[in-house]
Amino acid sequence: MKNVLEINSLVLAYLGDAIYEEYIRRYLVDKGIASVDALQKEAIKYVSATAQSKYLDELINSDFLTENELEIVKRARNCKINSHPKNTSLADYKKATGLEALIGYYDYISNEDRIKEIIKRILGE
Repeated sequence: MKNVLEINSLVLAYLGDAIYEEYIRRYLVDKGIASVDALQKEAIKYVSATAQSKYLDELINSDFLTENELEIVKRARNCKINSHPKNTSLADYKKATGLEALIGYYDYISNEDRIKEIIKRILGE
């Protein structure tokens, strides 16, 4: 297993994106949403770059994240990104990348408890 700090932040974000989306999908299914179309519409409220940017801001502004976590987020947010979706700003995309990298970091080091704490905070639980 590689040292997690040697892994490119965008690679951690790649991993974190999948993990984050799985948590959100399970949450929505557990809410009883039975239509795939409705699930997709509801998921966008959590998984879009704009939404993730907002949730990251809330985590930061409420002092929920540790200094180490903020460093991981900043490292990912400051990575050079060659392109981003046209439906979101570069700033929002970079913040979303930071949140995803944080989730990816915790998944890589197998700290599911902290992932669950972050997700619960985002979901308002």
